[in-house]
Amino acid sequence: MTAQQDPSRARFTGDANPYGGGDPYADYRTADFPFTRYANLADRRLGAGVIAANDEFFAERENLLVPERAEFDPEHFGHKGKVMDGWETRRRRGVSAEHPWPTADDHDWALVRLGAPGVIRGIVVDTAHFRGNYPQAVSVEAASVPGSPSPEELLGGDVKWTTLVPRTAVGGHAANGFDVTAEQRFTHLRLNQHPDGGIARLRVYGEVVPDPRWLQALGTFDVVALENGGLAEDASNLFYSPATNTIQPGRSRKMDDGWETRRRRDQGNDWISYRLVGRSEIRAIEIDTAYLKGNSAGWASVSVRDGESGEWTEVLPRTRMQPDTNHRFVLPRPAVGTHARVDIYPDGGISRLRLFGSLTEDGAQRLAARHQELGG
Repeated sequence: MTAQQDPSRARFTGDANPYGGGDPYADYRTADFPFTRYANLADRRLGAGVIAANDEFFAERENLLVPERAEFDPEHFGHKGKVMDGWETRRRRGVSAEHPWPTADDHDWALVRLGAPGVIRGIVVDTAHFRGNYPQAVSVEAASVPGSPSPEELLGGDVKWTTLVPRTAVGGHAANGFDVTAEQRFTHLRLNQHPDGGIARLRVYGEVVPDPRWLQALGTFDVVALENGGLAEDASNLFYSPATNTIQPGRSRKMDDGWETRRRRDQGNDWISYRLVGRSEIRAIEIDTAYLKGNSAGWASVSVRDGESGEWTEVLPRTRMQPDTNHRFVLPRPAVGTHARVDIYPDGGISRLRLFGSLTEDGAQRLAARHQELGG
């Protein structure tokens, strides 16, 4: 079966064909989900983790959050059976020979801690390579719990769970996408599969909503960092890698962990625009080209805009970039704004952008108000 015409509501119910050899992704079913423009809040680089599951007999729960797409080796078997790159539970059985089937309420579950709390815009439950062993249906619930709760605390009776995806039939060997409309800040998910089976990957797309008390305690911090609530809003080119990579935590560890554009054959230049965590005073800038050696940006500049309709003001003029180097700049005076933009000339890439500063008084007030409105 194919996706419905509206990609934001695509569903892939029905069976997948048995693997017939060759490219294992040749008959993989997916669609363009608009919500994937947001960051993946369940990214391991942000600190996400699968902290518990009721069963992982065939394949470990941690596979759910592996950033790369699932791999498939048709000849890889272990002592427990076929080795799958995902989370797979054993087959459920009924209570007796007279009732050998699982009940309608039987299901398996996994608890996921988001790497950064936030508002969830969409979820992808990917059943890649699970063709005859995927769940009949899935459901997803979310909760907002402060601190670092244990699995036992999350499963306690005093935690309120909100249904984001009701029990919905899914298809095998497919990216099953779901829109989410709940305007709340969540910290944890409970992924359920009914009654059993396997899921290759879980992606949770949304907007980071940081704790304003934490940012206030830090004082000076990276006001464009994804984990602090920054967002890569738009980019001129995403040919090789996503712009969001530039505001991920830590330094890049390999070339595709940054942002790289295709080669330009005109007189233009490439750029990324960002929304800061809030209205901020920027005092220092880092532009890193780690692992970009023969393809780093030749020059770069940084501009700041105050408000949605404000004018762009250049705060770092066009400056020569060196390959595989972290460049640091102290601004002569703080730059105040809500948005930032990095331009690279003429093309190439950078691995990270850091804008160090602090929230303005009105920026801090607006962030605290939004945090409270979303149930933080």
